[in-house]
Amino acid sequence: MQRVAVIGGGLSGLAVAFKRLGRGDRVTLFEANGSPGGQLRTRLEDGYVVEEGAEGFVASSEAVPALAEAVGCRERIVGQLTDRSFGFDGVRLHPLLPGEAARFLGFQVPAAELGRGIRAFAGGMGELVECLVGALGGATLRFGTPVSAVEPVRGSIAVHLASGSSESFDAVVIATGARAAAKLLEPIDATAALLSGAPVVSSVTVALAYERTQVSHPLDGTGFVVAEEAQRGGLRACTFASSKLPGRAPRERALLRAFYRPNDDELDRLDDNAWSSRTADALAAILGITGAPEHVWVSRWPHALPVQDPKHRENVALVERALTPHRIVLSGSAFHGSGIDAALRSADRVSSELG
Repeated sequence: MQRVAVIGGGLSGLAVAFKRLGRGDRVTLFEANGSPGGQLRTRLEDGYVVEEGAEGFVASSEAVPALAEAVGCRERIVGQLTDRSFGFDGVRLHPLLPGEAARFLGFQVPAAELGRGIRAFAGGMGELVECLVGALGGATLRFGTPVSAVEPVRGSIAVHLASGSSESFDAVVIATGARAAAKLLEPIDATAALLSGAPVVSSVTVALAYERTQVSHPLDGTGFVVAEEAQRGGLRACTFASSKLPGRAPRERALLRAFYRPNDDELDRLDDNAWSSRTADALAAILGITGAPEHVWVSRWPHALPVQDPKHRENVALVERALTPHRIVLSGSAFHGSGIDAALRSADRVSSELG
């Protein structure tokens, strides 16, 4: 039995904690935020299922269903209702070929996945987080507990908390973002500084709910992507959430979700009302919407989405080699590939590496 600390309570960190608990380890998970899940958050309100982060996982994933089976929620997995998608050229919507939308937006998924769509959970991706947390009854979960430093000390590893206290472990899993990991690990090995410049992008999503009669477009698809030269106010894509996945909106209602890649100035300058107005105006023009939305939900993820490029992967490999003697390992999509499936495959690998 090992004493294992997991730093980071996103999907990968939760999965590692679950897997090591199953091996009989004493597991403590530290998460700086007050709640688990990282970028998997679902808001349930007035009959709507609104994703604040990822809306699903690649349809061919084996890792997600396997984990869902282990934590008791595989029967909650649902598939897309349609595979049809559209492109907007600045004038009108036109149908796209399978996989063309994801390729256009530069989604970081293997070519074989293009056009195969996604799967999700009936009550949103937050269901997977809830099931995972519910299966961690034997672990110590420390939400709202920032870690300030990690330090190898005489055959063990001290985890220093921002509160001033410390705890000792046999192994540590870093399941944070790459830049946060750099701050924790640079005092141990200077190589970790390579992670401080890890490429990331920001995201803002705006979900709007309408009476179905307000929207003239048939919404007979998963949504649309916008050609770069036609991106009004930065709108890159829109999901017809209530048409794409089951149970996302009450009957006779439409739920739409718009996606942006804001720059730092826009993140600082635009409040939720500005994002809401920008989105409502753009969608009204494209989809023929009349009147104001019944509900609006704005979600912001500043500098939160990792970008996997060859240099970053090379840097991660160098840092991992430097950390091996200390029994400190990296886990998650910040290090081993973007997306939910990649995060869980990373957790599988890391858990096995700890022996």
